[in-house]
Amino acid sequence: KVEPPKPDIKKEVIDETFYVAVDMMPEPSGGIESIQRKIIYPPEARRDKIEGKVIVKAFIDEAGSVRRAEIVKGIGSGCDQAAIVAVMSSRFRPGRMNGKVVKVQMTLALMFRL
Repeated sequence: KVEPPKPDIKKEVIDETFYVAVDMMPEPSGGIESIQRKIIYPPEARRDKIEGKVIVKAFIDEAGSVRRAEIVKGIGSGCDQAAIVAVMSSRFRPGRMNGKVVKVQMTLALMFRL
């Protein structure tokens, strides 16, 4: 029995290394205030008078785009999701390591105050 030739499968290695400490950390365009302004306070959190700090881990690529974001510490009532949306829709000045633009993982603290 003759087996058909296997097609050449080229495996593309995607470098998903995000630095934690770099020479120059990414900075949100317009500062952290620009992210704060993008937050839409969830109606249920407003109704229940939920306030506090949401800690978000953001993964920023070489272009300054947020690849993904996750909650490190949340306060619930829709605030965590609102923080993720605000971070994901933000642009950053990319981080640099040894003069080269690199992917960086950073933590952001976003305040929810009524």
